[in-house]
Amino acid sequence: MNKLRRGLVFAPAAAALLCCPAIGASAAQGDLPAAIRAIMAAPRYSGAVWGLRAIDLSTGATTTSYGADSLFFTGSVRKLFSVGLALNALGIDHRFETPVYRMGEVARDGTLRGDLVLVASGDLTLGGRTMADGKVAFTNFDHTEANTLGGAILTEPDPLSGLDGLARQVAESGIRAVSGDVVVDDRLFDHFRVPNGNVLITPVILNDNLIDVTILPTEAGQAAKVDWRPMTAAFAVTSQVRTVASGEPLDISLEISPDDPHVGLVTGQIPVGYRPALPGVPTLVRTFPIADPSSFARTAFIEALGRAGVSVAAAATGPNPSAKLPPAAAYGPLAKVARLTSPPYSDYARLILKVSHNLGANLSLVLFGLTKGARTIGTALAAERTALMAEYGLRPDGFDFPTNGSGSPDSRATPTAVTDLLAAMRKTKGAEVYFDALPALGRDGSLATIGVDPPNPVIAPAIGRVFAKTGTTVAGDMLKAQVFAGYLKSRAGRLLAYVVYVNNVAPIGSIADVIEVFSDEGEISAILYDLN
Repeated sequence: MNKLRRGLVFAPAAAALLCCPAIGASAAQGDLPAAIRAIMAAPRYSGAVWGLRAIDLSTGATTTSYGADSLFFTGSVRKLFSVGLALNALGIDHRFETPVYRMGEVARDGTLRGDLVLVASGDLTLGGRTMADGKVAFTNFDHTEANTLGGAILTEPDPLSGLDGLARQVAESGIRAVSGDVVVDDRLFDHFRVPNGNVLITPVILNDNLIDVTILPTEAGQAAKVDWRPMTAAFAVTSQVRTVASGEPLDISLEISPDDPHVGLVTGQIPVGYRPALPGVPTLVRTFPIADPSSFARTAFIEALGRAGVSVAAAATGPNPSAKLPPAAAYGPLAKVARLTSPPYSDYARLILKVSHNLGANLSLVLFGLTKGARTIGTALAAERTALMAEYGLRPDGFDFPTNGSGSPDSRATPTAVTDLLAAMRKTKGAEVYFDALPALGRDGSLATIGVDPPNPVIAPAIGRVFAKTGTTVAGDMLKAQVFAGYLKSRAGRLLAYVVYVNNVAPIGSIADVIEVFSDEGEISAILYDLN
């Protein structure tokens, strides 16, 4: 499992699999380089379908094409579209501002006689990933996929640091107590869920709306050490994990308590000396989803206010009292008592594409939609489709994105559409940011260990020369999609946009089978590097 990264989504086994069209007639198999044909002809691909296209960006010439006009499942390669359009619509230097307003006057003793309102702006990290140098932190094993990958490396910044900064500003404004309530204004767009993990997308996001649970073995027969973050009164974790002898199997289960939706139960066993089978991952990490992000953020902000010396009369826990929100026009500059300014969206694009951040890609889709006056997922998808055709020159039959901005389980696009998008992005102001946001083969993100762990002599020459988003969807015993798409700097010095698809690989019995396909696409990428 040590080579598989972001872009991996396990679809429900019972999900209906749409059929990809047969590989198109744009090129016959005999036109492909022999080394690529040999990979495609491996027994594991006997029932699979392939698609491939590479274009020289200096001339526009197609250098390799196979099934270029057939629709394939994209997996997380779909993120190239949602992030690319948001990057151009918002601008690479766009920063999100999360303000806090007082709805009332402040008495001489520092008491705010009214409510305090935090207005969510769609900031993906809310200060919780910002490092000392202002950059956005991420790891090659990000916590957003901890449950799928079997572990994670947590980032160093405190997920609550952004809220702490806002609370300090409130205190510095002269407020010492709030006689009313604290409310989160989450009306930026209509909340929605996506089929990819049933993730809820809202304008307020704290720690990616996840609770990180770290599980460490102690001595055999003793309780394991279990810790979690962020710690707030809104969610507690109860552990019944025991430490067992070395060599015993790991068996961990997470579930929400049937008696209290604000309590997570962690049960099972962990062997002495256990370490995840992931390079550089020291401890076992699992996550709980935050069911109500607005209420959770409200509680966390009230607690941050307390740490800053501001008392709040209202109870810290409970539903977000959205009925108390004023009309948006009621917010004015004189009533603003704090604001959090995010890193530039270019840093968020890097986070989303490097680690295949599903929530961030869907947020990017709706943020793009807002620039077109679209407030719902449906209208945002429609606006995106219109823009891809009118502004980026994509053919209407070249892509089908019916439900979400992150990819699985139903997003499809032709190799032509993907490479045409990549070519169009090279002509935008965000071209270099977009390029740099892609995982680099053998270096970082979802391609960090491809070709180097274990060493692969075919891939080795292309290390650091291939920059590609990956996408993986497993449904039951079928690898529904495995895709690489991005840019490569060829041995001859040409810059190419390319994509390689394989859909419907079966049977897939384990993660190891997926890794083999992942590596094969790495080899195809390296062959394209070598031949162009």
